[in-house]
Amino acid sequence: MTVLASDTQSFEPSMLGGLLSDDTFWPTQPRDLHETGLSAAYVDGLMLKILLVGGTLSGRTASERIGIPFRVIEPILDALRTRKLVTHVRPAPFNDYYYSLTEAGQKQANQQMAQCSYTGAAPVPLSDYVLSVEAQAAGLDAVDREQLRAALSSISYQNELLDHLGPAVNSNTGMFLFGPPGNGKTTIARCLTQCLGQEIWIPNAILDDGNLIKLQDDAFHRPAPVPEIASDILKGQEWDNRWTRIRRPTVVVGGELVMDNLEVRHDARSNICEAPLQMKSNCGCLLIDDFGRQRIAPEELLNRWIIPLENKCDYLTLPTGKKIQIPFEQLIIFSTNIDPNSLVDEAFLRRVPYKIFVSDPGREEYRELLSNVMRNLGFPDTPQAADHLFKFYEDSGRKMRRCHPRDLLTQVANYCKYRKLPLTLQPDYLDQACRSYFSQL
Repeated sequence: MTVLASDTQSFEPSMLGGLLSDDTFWPTQPRDLHETGLSAAYVDGLMLKILLVGGTLSGRTASERIGIPFRVIEPILDALRTRKLVTHVRPAPFNDYYYSLTEAGQKQANQQMAQCSYTGAAPVPLSDYVLSVEAQAAGLDAVDREQLRAALSSISYQNELLDHLGPAVNSNTGMFLFGPPGNGKTTIARCLTQCLGQEIWIPNAILDDGNLIKLQDDAFHRPAPVPEIASDILKGQEWDNRWTRIRRPTVVVGGELVMDNLEVRHDARSNICEAPLQMKSNCGCLLIDDFGRQRIAPEELLNRWIIPLENKCDYLTLPTGKKIQIPFEQLIIFSTNIDPNSLVDEAFLRRVPYKIFVSDPGREEYRELLSNVMRNLGFPDTPQAADHLFKFYEDSGRKMRRCHPRDLLTQVANYCKYRKLPLTLQPDYLDQACRSYFSQL
């Protein structure tokens, strides 16, 4: 609902709560069935399926499972009882009852299950989801140098990298992180989401034109606590339980990415659709790792995203053939070991405006990395270990990478454990690790 500044006479307390809290979007609890955006027939069918799966449930338990307040669900259960689809089993606390399906109710529930086997929290209309993404993406604050430094505090990098990454993050468009392998491009990309700050709300599922799209994914969405509102006016503020509060998502995909991952995937048996990766990463970060090594050609992948990157919206096709428009609001990062100019043409490079080179570490940074790994693995401080490795790099003509200190010293630690030797960085131990790690196959 949109409230104009002049409409002060009908200003709602729930909307006031959204304005006075730090959130740019707050899913207010529906007061009646109309405010859920769902039809009575759909809620009836979902309730029957929940009772079919759950067996005998109290009205309040059924309300929790469907994610709609009990005061809205209670008359629906009464109507189902009047139609002899559910029956009272016994009284429940707090002026409630335990409900169970009748024989007719079981038959109708099985029919509903055959049409769609979804039995989770009730979905929200597509329009509500679109508004939530636009509000929460617009709520992003600009990142400054100190915030970026804090987000990257757990990794090693060159200071000049900050001034390249900061503007790219603030653009909320796209960037290429490219350079030699093993220098932390993927780790940098994962850390950048921390700069985006606050948590967001997402619905468990979305409904449009009878098509149910499951959005919440435990692989990418980490739950976050709902903030408490200190104001006395807003004490006990409630939210729509069809929505889940999560940390801003980071969706990472690599060589396994195929075009199907970018479209609505429909399971014909359950009649449930799975949201594509760009929907799951909205208001967060989408990292395409090892770009150029997917099973699909880079041109095919990039052509799919030229319009979304330009217009900040994407178009998806539902199983019924209907086209829907969804926001394309995330920081999209392409991490690659290959020069972007050799992968894509100028038309696409223009739409990914930031190309950031992640270089090899210098000697001082390498020493610091080695010292940190020694401390973390329990080795005694051995400054001469760095000099020994520098000589190896010079003699072999190999380049230093940021991953080498961790990988080489881990091999030494494993060798010492195998031989039941104290953890020390003897030159011959380091040589053994280098022969194994850099072996020519």
